[in-house]
Amino acid sequence: MLARRNVRLLVAAQAVGGAAAPVIISVGGLVGQQLAAQPSLATLPVSLYTLGVALATLPAAWLMRRHGRRVAYLLGAAVGGTTGLLAAWAVMQSSFWLFCAALGLAGFYGACVQSYRFAAADAAPPAWRPLAISRVMVGGLVAAVIGPQLVIWTRDALPAAPFAGSFVGQGALALLALPLLWRLRAPPPAHPAGNTAGNTAGDGTAEDMAGGPARPLRVIARQPAFVVAVVAGVVSYALMSLVMTATPIAMVGCGHSVGEAALGIQWHVLAMFAPSFFTGRLMARFGKPAVTAAGLLLIALAGLLALAGLQLLHFWGALVLLGLGWNFGFIGATAMVVDCCRPAERPKAQALNDFIVFGTVAAASFGSGHLLTTAGWTTINLLVLPLVAAAVGLLVVAGPKRHVTA
Repeated sequence: MLARRNVRLLVAAQAVGGAAAPVIISVGGLVGQQLAAQPSLATLPVSLYTLGVALATLPAAWLMRRHGRRVAYLLGAAVGGTTGLLAAWAVMQSSFWLFCAALGLAGFYGACVQSYRFAAADAAPPAWRPLAISRVMVGGLVAAVIGPQLVIWTRDALPAAPFAGSFVGQGALALLALPLLWRLRAPPPAHPAGNTAGNTAGDGTAEDMAGGPARPLRVIARQPAFVVAVVAGVVSYALMSLVMTATPIAMVGCGHSVGEAALGIQWHVLAMFAPSFFTGRLMARFGKPAVTAAGLLLIALAGLLALAGLQLLHFWGALVLLGLGWNFGFIGATAMVVDCCRPAERPKAQALNDFIVFGTVAAASFGSGHLLTTAGWTTINLLVLPLVAAAVGLLVVAGPKRHVTA
């Protein structure tokens, strides 16, 4: 079955490609702190990476529509390898702005890796799509081990330039994804036809989503189910980024070691992807909105635990809860987005979703450094609670009342 073969390849590609984000998140802020002229700019490189992911969703989607996912993914992996080496060179040259540029450009690879979850759904039968999405995310389990361990093993590989070796290793991992992605056989790009007949607005029913011509993006974006899915994805990912980006710096500032901070990120990323073995089944059993709401509530619990103290277990426990919450919240929201689209609409609707999500995440990660410097760790975690409450309320009041399959 084509879908199962693609999922296996995408799991492996996610395992090596997904390691880039843990490397960047684990040490990007620390390198920024080392190179930046002002402490408030320490998380700017990580923020630019996330902004690069957001901006790259649009050209990546265009490439996928014109040339197919495989071409876009191969180009993304090549960019990932190149920018890893460029980031290492920037560290060796003590160039903060070159380091920022390298991580910003690496966002194109990040955008491609993020869309692997949608590629898994392309060739899958409707009933198997949530499971296909969650299985691809399982590849992040391996990435969660590889990324932080790579930092620990290579951070002093070049004594004159701490962490430069970590980015050399990250670039090498990106290049390892090339032979895997070359074997990917995704369905050919869908060429949308004009919507000349039928229900142009779309009512969100299974019949409406099952086929038919592509609707304008503004029509898709006005669907209440799409709005709720995007908001849930934004809150899940942005809050995770807000807290996670600040955590390594906060930990080191509280007297914990860089190794302990990297291990905390490793446990966090493991928690992000470990539930993927059963997230799809939970969605089938309880529904996507319920699983998404559970994820948001776990993020709120992470904030409460972080407010309870500054010991190692408080930081690590909050990171684990944050990862679990992201898994349920973001994967649930992803599946809800897929349900809102006809096949011919998916690339542009998914690109709009990712552009909004990762644009917000970029702002959150940059704001994290500023908030940590000016307002402190407590304020960051206090912000989590009202935003989660608002998103859960929207899911309850305006969320989809039935589950459709595209």
